[in-house]
Amino acid sequence: MWYEILYRILSIINYVVLIIIGFPLLIQVFNVLFCWVKKRTYPVSEKKSRIAYLIPAHNEADVIATTVKDVLNNQDYAHENYDVFVVADNCTDDTAKLAKAAGAIVLIHNDPDPAHHMALYPLKYGIDHILKLNQYDLVVHLDADNHISPNFSRLMNDAYQCGYDFLRPYEGSLNGPQNFYTKACTMFYSFDSRYGSRMRERIGVSAHVNGGGATMSTRLLKETGGYDCVTISDDAEFCFNRILEGRKAHFVEDAVVYEDMPSTLEDTVNRNKRIGSGGVKLLKTKLSKMFFGFFKTGRLSYMEMFLTYIFLFITPLLCIWMPLFYIYDFTFLALVSNGTIEVGFLYSQAYYTTVLFNTIWGMVGVLGGLFVLFGFVQAIVLVLCDYQKLGAKKRREMLDAGFLFPAYLFVYAVTICTGTLSKPKWKDVNRNVKENS
Repeated sequence: MWYEILYRILSIINYVVLIIIGFPLLIQVFNVLFCWVKKRTYPVSEKKSRIAYLIPAHNEADVIATTVKDVLNNQDYAHENYDVFVVADNCTDDTAKLAKAAGAIVLIHNDPDPAHHMALYPLKYGIDHILKLNQYDLVVHLDADNHISPNFSRLMNDAYQCGYDFLRPYEGSLNGPQNFYTKACTMFYSFDSRYGSRMRERIGVSAHVNGGGATMSTRLLKETGGYDCVTISDDAEFCFNRILEGRKAHFVEDAVVYEDMPSTLEDTVNRNKRIGSGGVKLLKTKLSKMFFGFFKTGRLSYMEMFLTYIFLFITPLLCIWMPLFYIYDFTFLALVSNGTIEVGFLYSQAYYTTVLFNTIWGMVGVLGGLFVLFGFVQAIVLVLCDYQKLGAKKRREMLDAGFLFPAYLFVYAVTICTGTLSKPKWKDVNRNVKENS
């Protein structure tokens, strides 16, 4: 009968979908299973580079002074070797005034074009200005709400003096224990640092440099003609461009950038929608180059980047195809098993009944195993080992996050999926960590 043929066709499609999902999932399984590998460290260098911290800021009066003071006053690095630049981007508040009073070098950037109202353009402006000064060796991009570990400058300098021009830190949290949403975002950001980034560094694959703390040498920026990005996902785009040139980024695990994580469902959705939408736009132009570049050059960094970022395209399969198919699958098999639907054109009723029970037990086994590995084991290890980087003073403040991680996976996948299927507008972020004065 036609419904048997339809079931067979949809089942074959689902097998293909499972294979597509399975390949990038294997990378995550690999990273978690080898979480015990020793982190990489860099030899201490007596030679000190000059560092320019660059902060694009649009109406960030609530947090900018605290961020500037944190960088200027809390580094175990000679103060004469680093400065903080704040690009006040189309500001209508006291961002520029407060940043200057806190000790920053302030650049005013006014661009009336609505299409340019994103971090990319003030970053370009600031980097161009710093390169013209010809006084600095490194440029570190920070967001207006970022704080950094006291050893950040020293550790980035050590890696730079080893000859590395493109670096990323560990992404931690300022407010991880605050609530469900901050814990969810904290765990995801830290997961890639503790597992993915450490493993990439150990096996010689390029780090994924994105977000606050991204560190670039001025010699690299001069060679590439500046900050050569055009998309809303400018940080990931810059990383893609460098990897496609055959360059390799490195991970400095003990250098930590602490971010203010979104604390509401709305802010979580808005952030992840931007990630999903921006990532898809970027991947449409870069993804095939990564995939075919691997077979052309044999560079593992290409395939690892491809399989990691392909997750953005996979989220609609996870959030739409998978639920709809298995609702249909169980409904069809149940109706066949109890005799409501007559079969026999392709297979017998007994066959479909066997398939039903095999599917049930298979899903229990696979999902149960994944939940134990991804939902609990990786999260508990992360909390026990890195709780201070997650913004907690004591392990128990984040311990429940280990057990709630499956729920975080659901929130993350759904919100990223929404972004891949939409064109979200840039919205102001509600800051949780604000000025005390």
